[in-house]
Amino acid sequence: MDMFAHDDDVAHWELALLPLRGLERLPVLLPLAWHLRQRDSLRAIELADEADTLLIHAGDATAAGRLRLLRAEVAWLMGELESAGSQAGEALHTLRLLGDDAGCADAHWLRAWIAVDHGDHVHRDAELAECARAARAAGDGEREAIADAASARWAVLRDIDSARERWGHRFDLAAEAPPALDCWINDFLGMAASQSSDFGGAAGFYLRTYEAALETGQLRAAIIAATNIGEKFSNLNDHHSALEWLQRGLDIARPTGWPRSIGAALLHTADTVRRLGRLEAAEELLREAFDILRPYASSRLFAIALQYQGDLCLARDDFAGALDAFERLAVRADVLEQADFRMVARRGQAHALCFLDRPREALVLALEAVELAHGHHNPYNHIAGLRVLALIHSRAGAHRLPPPAAMREADPALHYLHRALDTASTIQGYTVPGSLYDALADRYAHLGDYRRAYDMARAAGVSHEKTHSQEATGRAIAMQVHQQTEQARAEGLHHRELAMSEARRAELLQQTSATLERLSAIGREITIHLDAAAVYEVLNRYVNALLAPHIFAVYLLEEGHVLVPAFTREGDSPMPPTRIELDDTTAWCARCVRERREVYIEDAAAEPVRGPLPEATASALYVPLLVGERVLGVMSAQSTRPHAYGERERLIFRTLCAYGAIALDNAQAYRQLQEAQSQLVSQEKLAALGALMAGVAHELNTPIGNSLLIASTLEQKTDALEKALNGPGLRRSELAAFIADTHKASELVMRGLRSAAELVASFKQVAVDRTTEQRRPFDLQQVTREIVATVMNRIRASSHRLIVDVPEGVALDSYPGPFGQVVTNLINNALLHAFDGREGGTMTLAAAVPADGHVTIVFADDGAGIAPEHLSRIYDPFFTTKLGQGGSGLGLSISYNIVTSLLGGSIAVASSPAGTTFTLALPLVAPSPDPASPATIY
Repeated sequence: MDMFAHDDDVAHWELALLPLRGLERLPVLLPLAWHLRQRDSLRAIELADEADTLLIHAGDATAAGRLRLLRAEVAWLMGELESAGSQAGEALHTLRLLGDDAGCADAHWLRAWIAVDHGDHVHRDAELAECARAARAAGDGEREAIADAASARWAVLRDIDSARERWGHRFDLAAEAPPALDCWINDFLGMAASQSSDFGGAAGFYLRTYEAALETGQLRAAIIAATNIGEKFSNLNDHHSALEWLQRGLDIARPTGWPRSIGAALLHTADTVRRLGRLEAAEELLREAFDILRPYASSRLFAIALQYQGDLCLARDDFAGALDAFERLAVRADVLEQADFRMVARRGQAHALCFLDRPREALVLALEAVELAHGHHNPYNHIAGLRVLALIHSRAGAHRLPPPAAMREADPALHYLHRALDTASTIQGYTVPGSLYDALADRYAHLGDYRRAYDMARAAGVSHEKTHSQEATGRAIAMQVHQQTEQARAEGLHHRELAMSEARRAELLQQTSATLERLSAIGREITIHLDAAAVYEVLNRYVNALLAPHIFAVYLLEEGHVLVPAFTREGDSPMPPTRIELDDTTAWCARCVRERREVYIEDAAAEPVRGPLPEATASALYVPLLVGERVLGVMSAQSTRPHAYGERERLIFRTLCAYGAIALDNAQAYRQLQEAQSQLVSQEKLAALGALMAGVAHELNTPIGNSLLIASTLEQKTDALEKALNGPGLRRSELAAFIADTHKASELVMRGLRSAAELVASFKQVAVDRTTEQRRPFDLQQVTREIVATVMNRIRASSHRLIVDVPEGVALDSYPGPFGQVVTNLINNALLHAFDGREGGTMTLAAAVPADGHVTIVFADDGAGIAPEHLSRIYDPFFTTKLGQGGSGLGLSISYNIVTSLLGGSIAVASSPAGTTFTLALPLVAPSPDPASPATIY
């Protein structure tokens, strides 16, 4: 993952995230959250929280380490330095264990800046060096160069000569650097120019730093650059431009809530205001800055605050306050090892001590300040130090101070003033300030050398004119620098706009292609559903992802004259149902359907009153749902923003409506097909039950008819016996014959009645099973016998036979009724198709001993077989070769559904001209039904 990303990349991730759901969001969430860490810290944390939740399921340790580093950076920006340091250390440990060198480089980079805010510059340098080392290990030259540029920046403050010697040739200024690196290269160059008093050059470098920082989401660096630009303009006496830039930095800093950035902007603004002589306003700004910067008491920024406080105290003649501020600055300067603070601190203390009647201490400190400025080639601070030395000697009074070595002038004050004058003359383009000549004139007059005093006074007058001219020149230089930088900025923006225009054109073509491809994929997902509710949910998801409406609604046309709400959402909540008459002239959706065209309300507030809209709706889009010439209804998307839907959004919505219309039409047709199928299945079941009853009735005729015949014969014999008994008399042989016939008749009647009773019992059980589909334990042999008994009449009537070979003791916990229907359907299918035009066919129904919790049931016939071209379609609903000849095309389809769903088994078929075999593999224990699944239709 990159250290910093361009704004265009962030915008691309924002768009890519919109339609994604669940774990699909994670690959986009991670880079987006990371690169929003300074652009929008609060949203970055929100996205990081979401990513952390998804990582529980994804288990990506590298991503978890990166998110922890993100949280550490946000804590650092908010001034929570201890928490930031702890989290950054934990992230570094995790990333190091995972071998993520780029992640380790970023962790060291953050730890370096935490060290900066702690004022621990030794630790800072070590962390920047580790950052560069880790970047090299990762093969990331850009990260390494960024770390080196930051190291060079800080080295300038310690020793500019050493810094230039070490880092001056590190960066190829002729080559175009990536924006993230360009930010830090120019920051280094700006710091070096500033330390050499090249304020115009420094402002130019810092301007490029500012722009590159904004482009790459480095808001803290942009704020620092803006305040530095303001400071340089102030040094050039262009206080208007200085305040403009300082305000710009403050405007960026305030919304972030980052204390360090807000404090920096306030500090530099206070110093510029002081230079303008507005001491009260400067003091108020400084007070606010100090309150904010208390947590950064060890940092360089707090040292700057001490410098500005000391300067303000000197301007207000508060010399005790100035001494305290500069003494504290001196301590910080030694800790930070930064030469510019050491010069300023010693010179400031000397100035304050001079007016506190402590000239000897002031002399020592002033001499140190001059020596430091000379050693670091800083003419501005050198001249200022010499003038303080002259001030100390001129105010010494009764205090006898040692004169300077090799003094050529009559007075130490004159000596130092002339040295300041000589130093000023060596600076190219530098005009000696009139105040320096005034000091020389005063000193000569004090010594009685009025001729020299007059000469210096004349020089002072000329200098004041030149100073005035120089102030104008300084302002002109500032304006020139400002103009040059603005021109460079404008040219850069122009070239960038040209490049971006070309990129946008290419991106537009790519986006158009990607949009069409995306919409095609969405269309496939919408139209794959045959359930209207599922279609609505998919449409709602994609409309919200692509258009973000606050209201989404689908109305369907019913009875040709009324629009009925089928799916309406306001946010995540359903809306109250409202029926709309098609002839309602005030309803926008009715107009859309009547006119069969798109209706777009760009700005509801500007629209003439035609129909009511929800109070929050500012723009609304209505598109008819058309399938050919038929209109199904209307879809609407409404937004709280006016002009919410441009041509691209309307194109997307039209496409979604087209797919939605097709899907809803398919769902309606499928629902009608289901209803027709259900009716046919019901008819098939009733026909099967009728055939079952006819077969059972025929089977009952034989035993009951025989029993009636025997009973009537027995009745006749009983009447004859009674007549013989009442008549001439009953012989013993006649009584014996009657008893023998009665025994035989009783036996035959009982046999017939038992057979009838068994048939009735079988019919009763099979009928109950078929009508209730009740699950129960049963014996396979017994149920098979009962099923076969109900169809034997038809088998015999067709001159065919059925051989049953089912072993005893095979127990199932399943659905005997649906199982019986399968067996009956297989037998009926064979009778109808297998033995067409022939007699004496044989069917076999056999079961194998259970193994692995399953029983195998084989039904075979020796009929004509199934044609190869029909074999793959036998389970299709309504497929039959006997249409109009007794075949419905549902028997095998129902059997397949029962076996594979309700019974939890499988069915296979093998066929040849020698016959057909169906093999069923059924579990001994049927699976439990899924309450969430729709009931199987059979």
